[in-house]
Amino acid sequence: MSEFDHSSKWQDRFLTRREILKRMGNGFAGISLAGLLDMDARADQASGAANRSLNPLAPKEAPLPCKAKRVIFLFQNGGPSHVDTFDPKPKLTEYHGKPLPYSNLATERKTGTCFRSPFMFKKHGQSGLEVSEIFPHIAESIDEIAVIRSMHADVPNHEPSLLLMNCGDGRQVRPAMGSWLTYGLGSENQNLPGFIAMCPNGYPIQDTQNWQSGFLPGVYQGTYINPAQNDIKKIIEHIKNVYTDEREQRAQLDLLQQLDARHMAQHSRDMQLESRIQSYELAYRMQKDATDAFDITKEPQNIREMYGTGQYANQVLIARRLLEKGVRFIQLYHGAGQPWDNHDDIEEGHRRLARESDQPIGALLKDLKQRGMLDSTLVIWGGEFGRTPVVELPTPGSNAGKQNGRDHNHHGFTVWMAGGGVKGGQAYGATDDFGFHAQDKPVHVHDLHATIMRLMGFDHTKLTYRYAGRDFRLTDLYGNVVQDLIA
Repeated sequence: MSEFDHSSKWQDRFLTRREILKRMGNGFAGISLAGLLDMDARADQASGAANRSLNPLAPKEAPLPCKAKRVIFLFQNGGPSHVDTFDPKPKLTEYHGKPLPYSNLATERKTGTCFRSPFMFKKHGQSGLEVSEIFPHIAESIDEIAVIRSMHADVPNHEPSLLLMNCGDGRQVRPAMGSWLTYGLGSENQNLPGFIAMCPNGYPIQDTQNWQSGFLPGVYQGTYINPAQNDIKKIIEHIKNVYTDEREQRAQLDLLQQLDARHMAQHSRDMQLESRIQSYELAYRMQKDATDAFDITKEPQNIREMYGTGQYANQVLIARRLLEKGVRFIQLYHGAGQPWDNHDDIEEGHRRLARESDQPIGALLKDLKQRGMLDSTLVIWGGEFGRTPVVELPTPGSNAGKQNGRDHNHHGFTVWMAGGGVKGGQAYGATDDFGFHAQDKPVHVHDLHATIMRLMGFDHTKLTYRYAGRDFRLTDLYGNVVQDLIA
């Protein structure tokens, strides 16, 4: 009797080319299995990859000593003017209406003469740092703040500058800073995302790329939340399952996990599938903690009054509650709909935006400190670039007939940091006398990222991810830690 079952089709007795290659490939893999396992073991020991494979968001210890455990990035969308906020320039008043005394002024659009700030500056705190009159509440905590007055970026355009500030590269698809930190540190609360981006009424320029995970597993990307709503069911859509109870949901999810596990076993490691599984689990767990975190009515009346009223005040208070619950990285966008991009009417625009944000941010700094959280929370304030010290001239279809605003300026601008191991009460670096170029101790965005990573307990050159044949990091091939900013 033949070893073949003659009842079967004769074509079934042969292997296809795909099956032959698959079986041969498995054989080749077996030859080097021992070496690969040894490499994996050493990699697991060095980076905690084994822990990540079981639970990518499990909390991890930073490899270097640090104070900061979490980050809140108060992103001022559109490019706030440094010479009207935290970098006073008396020379602009002296030269108001006159040409700059130097001619190497490269601007994106046609500009005119020097334009003094419409705001008064005043010294505050023991440090005596000067702050614009539009930020009286932030100024009360100036001794906690390190004002970096010598920031510079690459180009004067919003799109690449937002990506550079958020992801470390203005052109290529790269993971956001929040994704890198949740990749390295995980999350302290497994029932909430490790990285949250809050932007009311839509997205900023470049949309979700600002909080993308890039080539990192999708579980590390930012979770977008629209805080313009007051109802938790509208802030986070589908937060509650109205069709099944918790027991049924758990049973459904367990079945789905079994099917996904079977699929993964057949198709080896599928990063997209792993991310989807993690997303399902997180969505299930969020139903309890998220509902509580976003309910600011649970805050005492005096705390709510301290933060003030309005959309941004609610946004900042929610962010503090999320930080308290263990979210690793929160980015709060301000000015997405009406940005700090005041090419005209800068006095009206900046005063209005500061009125919306000053009290909530000032309250956040005080609130974190009185709760004992400021030392372990890194607070960052800034936008993608600054603005010119000279007036932007009218152009057809834009600021027609007006000469009361400023153009983009990536050559010099301001970012400040507080808490989280930052040496406060100092102004680091300087722009020139007119506020155009970063002149003394210039700090590139890569240097800022390197410093943030060090404050969070990482050597920025060693937190890497292998992709497309090489190791990538947030700072690419650049960046130097600014040690003077670290306490």
